[in-house]
Amino acid sequence: MIRHSVIEQTSTAVRARVVFPVAAPPLFDGVVHIEAGKVKQVGTKPPTGVPLTDLGDVALFPGMVNAHTHLDLSDRKKRIGKPGTPMSDWVRMVVNERTTPKKKLSAVANGAMHSIRHGVTTLGDIATYDPLELPSNECGPRSLRFHEVIGFSQARAPSAHSGLVKKLKRSKADGAPLLDGMPMEGVAPHAPYTVSPPLLRNLVNTAAEWEMPVAFHLAESKEELDFLTTGAGGFQEILEERSMWDPWAVPRGSVPLDYLRILTRASKALVIHGNYLERKELAFLARHRDSMSLVYCPRTHNYFQHDPYPLEIALSLGVRVALGTDSLASNPDLSVLNEMRIAAARHPRVPAEVILEMGTLAAAHAMGLGHLVGAISSGRYADMTAVPIPDGVPDSHADILNAVFSDTTPPCQTWLGGEIVDTDC
Repeated sequence: MIRHSVIEQTSTAVRARVVFPVAAPPLFDGVVHIEAGKVKQVGTKPPTGVPLTDLGDVALFPGMVNAHTHLDLSDRKKRIGKPGTPMSDWVRMVVNERTTPKKKLSAVANGAMHSIRHGVTTLGDIATYDPLELPSNECGPRSLRFHEVIGFSQARAPSAHSGLVKKLKRSKADGAPLLDGMPMEGVAPHAPYTVSPPLLRNLVNTAAEWEMPVAFHLAESKEELDFLTTGAGGFQEILEERSMWDPWAVPRGSVPLDYLRILTRASKALVIHGNYLERKELAFLARHRDSMSLVYCPRTHNYFQHDPYPLEIALSLGVRVALGTDSLASNPDLSVLNEMRIAAARHPRVPAEVILEMGTLAAAHAMGLGHLVGAISSGRYADMTAVPIPDGVPDSHADILNAVFSDTTPPCQTWLGGEIVDTDC
């Protein structure tokens, strides 16, 4: 059970062997001064007259930010399919699983608890459920809910779009959650094989009108690229089976760049996976890095045995890359720290501090929340997580970060808005 400890003082401070603010250089014997749920100051001198807790031999990170997950699949005890399962076969298995709205809400609650236990304090969740029906959970992470929309055929596009608008209007009328005045909602056109280009344009325009981010699965598999080129294959068969196939919905010879151009209309766009984006498409993302981000899910990528991820190329071009966990249908847990560890192992030429930023500040910026979370700095929420440092690591920022990434120990304490929400220290 998550233990929620309310800090009675309006002002407190914590000290750690090393603090990684992410937005600033690391600090040995760093002290974080917290006031009214936000970071007041980060330095090496404790504030006068303020209660100080010494955390000992830990690395203190910003609360992890998960840029992409599906919490409604968090009731699973094992992943769907087998490693290397073709994507269309895996999608068929997912859609054929029976569930109920009640089970979905229970899974979301389980996923939120699971995330906090792994030091995740903010996440972007693809919502196939009604967020307003979720029970309030002050211990759970800050969740930006992306309303998923599916409507491939031209006949279904108008109702799919109007359905989203109705959801947004109802949500606003019923008091959807805000974070410092920002709506914690977004729009999630699912993927090129479930959302036609005309519908995608309308959904992106609506998101821009409502000042909400967009999340879109793109270039996730070779099957998807083949579908865009030929209109045939496993995804076409799924659409046929579900009476959604429209041979005129996607022009033959389409490529991911066609969809990236549509996404530029959004104030913030998260390009989910992007496993098979070409260099010219990555360069396009780099040119639009202020509004567009690429979300890499390392362990899901490994599970489907995709070709090597183009992380080094993307970063060298200047793409903003964030980390996500995807769901428990393709991943053993929802730990962003574990995603960092796999990314560090698979991409040894990428500096550890860059990978840390991918799972914190870059992910926050991707969702438009970078000024509020993702770093330990003055004015941002005091969302933090402490991770034990392995024995014998010398006083070197790089050595400590590499040692944490090479270890398997989970976070031992997490703060959300300056309050302890989970602790094993």
